[in-house]
Amino acid sequence: MRMFISLALTTILLLTIAAVWQPASADEAAKSGEAGPLRHVVMFRFKEGTPPEKIREIEEAFIALPKKVDSITDFEWGTNDSPEGLADGFTHCFLVTFADEKGRDTYLPHAAHKDFVTLLRPHLDKAFVVDYVAQRD
Repeated sequence: MRMFISLALTTILLLTIAAVWQPASADEAAKSGEAGPLRHVVMFRFKEGTPPEKIREIEEAFIALPKKVDSITDFEWGTNDSPEGLADGFTHCFLVTFADEKGRDTYLPHAAHKDFVTLLRPHLDKAFVVDYVAQRD
């Protein structure tokens, strides 16, 4: 009988917690250390006339960054394939993932990143960058 009462009380406690628990907002999660990874989205529009060989060199240089910067936890990239016609000339998208803002803060001034920017800058018409903390609802 005691085991049944204990089980019943545990079940009631868990149901009560489930009923009142609310997931933290992104700000609350970040403050409590529960935030998801930081995503760094980078899009490029190259200057007209940039040779394909130079674009490939820039791609390869960006692709090499995860091997040079330890704070990068994941990386993927691709070129625009949208049929909507809303890319505004942006052709390349790179998604760089860090565990947190500290990882990004290590990456931005890193010598390898600075070298990459030096290679890119003369051929770049415009960059578009968005950073966000990943959330799942």
